[in-house]
Amino acid sequence: MKFEEQIREHARRAARARAMGGADKLARRRQAAIMDVRERIDYLLDPGTFRESGLFGLSYIPEMRESTPCDGKVTGFGRIDGRRVGVVGYDFTVKGSSSSYTNNRKMAYIKDTGGRRGFPVVFLGESTGVRMPDIMGEGMGMNFEGNRFLRTREAPWASAVLGNAFGSAAWHACCSDFCVMRKGAVMAVASPRVVSRALGREVSPEELGGWQVLAEHSGYADLVVDTDEQALDAIKRFLSYLPTNNRQAPPVAPVPEGSDEPVKEILDLIPESSSQVYDVRKIIKAIMDKDSFLEIKERFGRSITTALARIDGRPAGIIANNPLFKGGAMEADACSKATDFIVLCDSYNVPLVLLHDQPGFLIGPEAEKRGVIGRVINWMNALLQVSVPRISIILRKSYGRGFINMGGAGIADEIAAWWTAEVSFMDPRTAVMVVHGIKEEDDPERFASLLADMARNGSAYDLAAVYGVKEVLDPRETREYLKEALDVQLMRLSGGVGQHRLANWPTSY
Repeated sequence: MKFEEQIREHARRAARARAMGGADKLARRRQAAIMDVRERIDYLLDPGTFRESGLFGLSYIPEMRESTPCDGKVTGFGRIDGRRVGVVGYDFTVKGSSSSYTNNRKMAYIKDTGGRRGFPVVFLGESTGVRMPDIMGEGMGMNFEGNRFLRTREAPWASAVLGNAFGSAAWHACCSDFCVMRKGAVMAVASPRVVSRALGREVSPEELGGWQVLAEHSGYADLVVDTDEQALDAIKRFLSYLPTNNRQAPPVAPVPEGSDEPVKEILDLIPESSSQVYDVRKIIKAIMDKDSFLEIKERFGRSITTALARIDGRPAGIIANNPLFKGGAMEADACSKATDFIVLCDSYNVPLVLLHDQPGFLIGPEAEKRGVIGRVINWMNALLQVSVPRISIILRKSYGRGFINMGGAGIADEIAAWWTAEVSFMDPRTAVMVVHGIKEEDDPERFASLLADMARNGSAYDLAAVYGVKEVLDPRETREYLKEALDVQLMRLSGGVGQHRLANWPTSY
């Protein structure tokens, strides 16, 4: 074949691959305001940086070759904010982006290269699951998964669930450090059709794996958004807090003008009565750099708030009790949420800031059925293995084992307390009832006397007297305290890089 013919043939094959599932399918997606896979990749990456790997991949089954451009997966490398990333994009217009021999190899190559070379991988999930009959019978023998789902956190993974996500699209999302889900998308082990047949009743997509299931019950969706564009923006923002790989310190950003002002009004956000609730997210936003707050798992385990933010330009991970939900009492889901977040931060050299205001762990038969006791110890075990700086601040109350899980009892590298702080084994009122069997309404005068005895020596100044906290803070000093404490503690790391003892922690709870 002459060069002219080869040029034309090459152009024809490339054009066919880039045409995906054809003009009709792409037009239907545009009418539904849903981006196709190449539009998603173009939006995600810096312009002109995408280098495709596997453009000419096809099904290994000869009769399917003409109908499987790129074998339903668009993969390659590019840049986000100038930093190298790998991308795995699921093309739903080709066989529902079902997984088969060729595209499994493509995905594994991107994942493995990101791990070996040390850069993030982004998965844009939308798939019907495995392709049948390709994977039936002898097809299983060709299904060399290798280490595709081995997660050792050398570099960040981020996933977007942007449609039906079954099979590998779901596995990659659960393996990822961050999963954002578009409303209307569905993620599950198997499709509603398969599940309905197995159960003998109709199961709707939303019931099976809609955004409320994933965000509020299982916790596998870290963030929920309305559009594809918002999902892709969220991935870019998430990655901006993390280093390119675990051998680097997180990037430092310019401090927005006015970041030192909100903390001056922080007393207006704190109720004077300790029995009144408030939203700790307002406190965090007042302390951290302006507009740097990115909440993770907002709808899951809500008595704990976890968020990425910046202090003086440096990324930090925040774990804060939120009295607005269950009075800040930590239940099983909140414990798992905290543990998951600790693993993320320690794996990528992000220092931790823990803000206490909690009455203890949620107790009772239902809590025990949910395995709260094991989740409490998992959290404690993870926190003890952390090698990034841990800064702990007691805002108001901190009782019992929760005091330790939030960095008390010598676990945190630096610990301080607001002058509103109160620490004890349990709420002194509860302790009076447990020890003496008396309620306030039974004998108010005796109860008050017993309460005064039970509540003694639990103030911020009592803790400071025995060096249980190193400083007692006016809440308005919190931002400056954090700047200094993080600066002191980060000096102990080699270039801001920790030991990553949690890198092999299980990906899901």
